[in-house]
Amino acid sequence: MQAQSRPSRRRTYALLASAAGLATVAALAGALPADAHSGKGHGHQHPSRYQDVQLLSFNDLHGNLEPPAGSSGRVTETQADGTTKTIDAGGVEYLATHLREARKGHPYSVTAAGGDMVGASPLISGLFHDEPTIEALNKLDLDVTTVGNHEFDEGARELARLQNGGCHPTDGCYTGKKFKGADFPYLAANVLDEKTDKPILKPYWVWQKKDVRIGFIGVTLEGTPGIVSADGVKGLAFKDEVETINKYAKVLQRQGVQSIVALVHEGGFPSSSSYNHDCDSPGAGDGISGPIVDIAKNVTPAVDALVTGHTHTAYVCTVDDPAGNPRMVTSAASFGRLYTDTTLTYDRRTGDIARTAVQSANHVVTRDVAKAPDMTELIGKWNTLAAPIGNRAIGHISADVNNTGTESPMGDLIADAQFAYGKELDPGTDLALMNPGGVRAGLTYAAKGSEGDGVVTYAEGFTVQPFANTVNLQDFTGAQLIQVLKEQVSGTNAAAPKILQPSAGLAYTLDLTKTGADRVVTDSVKLNGTAIDPAATYRVATNSFLAGGGDGFTTLGQGTGDLVGTDDLSALAQYLTANSSATNPLAPPAANRITIVQ
Repeated sequence: MQAQSRPSRRRTYALLASAAGLATVAALAGALPADAHSGKGHGHQHPSRYQDVQLLSFNDLHGNLEPPAGSSGRVTETQADGTTKTIDAGGVEYLATHLREARKGHPYSVTAAGGDMVGASPLISGLFHDEPTIEALNKLDLDVTTVGNHEFDEGARELARLQNGGCHPTDGCYTGKKFKGADFPYLAANVLDEKTDKPILKPYWVWQKKDVRIGFIGVTLEGTPGIVSADGVKGLAFKDEVETINKYAKVLQRQGVQSIVALVHEGGFPSSSSYNHDCDSPGAGDGISGPIVDIAKNVTPAVDALVTGHTHTAYVCTVDDPAGNPRMVTSAASFGRLYTDTTLTYDRRTGDIARTAVQSANHVVTRDVAKAPDMTELIGKWNTLAAPIGNRAIGHISADVNNTGTESPMGDLIADAQFAYGKELDPGTDLALMNPGGVRAGLTYAAKGSEGDGVVTYAEGFTVQPFANTVNLQDFTGAQLIQVLKEQVSGTNAAAPKILQPSAGLAYTLDLTKTGADRVVTDSVKLNGTAIDPAATYRVATNSFLAGGGDGFTTLGQGTGDLVGTDDLSALAQYLTANSSATNPLAPPAANRITIVQ
């Protein structure tokens, strides 16, 4: 694959007052000649040895074109006196304005993303298979992105359509025009077709302006098959992130590309929830933990920076590479609330990045700037198409149904809805279990539009459950059911437990003072007050993701007597409609089915 440059595009800039969010800047210590950040030589006659390249990046947009609501639309900022405040952030109308303003004065600028641009999207995008988000990213002048796990929610064929264009094979064209696809390349270096053993999309891409070249390698987390529906990754193999990046770094170097950035859809967990915390305090990289740390420590020193994602957290850190030299690792939280501005100083003599000069900072996508008119127009167009479906009332609630806590009211409500639907399919259904990662938001009592307080619209339900999983029924022995509960806190879930949300009637104790599978107190597991019989058979409702063994619940992939029902959002809508009204709204579940000992 040959190095290629991005076609030049006319960029439009919104007129606005400078209103960049506060940021903490991380820089790699070191010194360069005086003109290292000037981009000019003495007398301005010739290009200098060093050229600053601006790398703008963001990750995990998840189709959030409109400003995300609630906590999903805020960031926490640490003040000079140590106190914190929250700032409303996000929305592509504002993201476009901020990025366009940031590019001013930077003739060498490239914009990259860390995956999960689509998938688990709000109705305005998800209803149309995320075509609106691809259109928005084209307008944002995104140059390149890696795939994330959510790019596989609808399978590799649909991902290829988002890249290459064409109308949806089932739903057709939405606007009377053929969908043209992404103007930017999706990279998938470690996602192979099992038949050909080759990447399903480009493994790398080279940005070039004049004599400056920077290569980008894109990978998603190797564990993608465990967190995506089995149908979405059928026929695909996901390879080790480090081995893949190192492999293609050598390929790029053989092509003469010495400056390399890895786009990695895997992330870390910072020691503070503030976007501007010092990730290098007390020492380099001390403020971050998680999978990205091991990846960063092992990726070849040929890679000059890592743009990461997946964990929806914010950090700008330096982590030592295998040679012991510090290297920048960044993440811009999620939902378009932040963007990262990194300065890569390109050495024309070596063709490499002068690492000691790299600087980076996260900036807030504040909402106190002018909206980008082209994004406002795009949102209006798609909202007009979505309104007849999205504005339909499906239920009423008496208070916020929050998606917080180990056991959440929203998770319990979804489990109750799937249990009720399962009973319709088969009266012998005993219980339902819902994976926490499939609950993308809660329901708010306050009206978001003109629907009125307490009214739940289809659009709000879609935001909660956007995956279009089916509700499946399976038979398990009591012993298997107990094993499922133990898998919440053992095996691949030992370090980061995934607590299934139970339907009413299932109760047990979770003792977090213990370790591994012992955290589930076996004798406490009861259904409608009766202890689970290991030899008895229980009919369990789950979504298709869990029924395929997703999220490390391998036992759920071993059920028998499968029966596949409607999609999970329809089950939720039916439940809300049947069990609530304007005069008798549904109260949030108490979230007291799991007794937690800490």
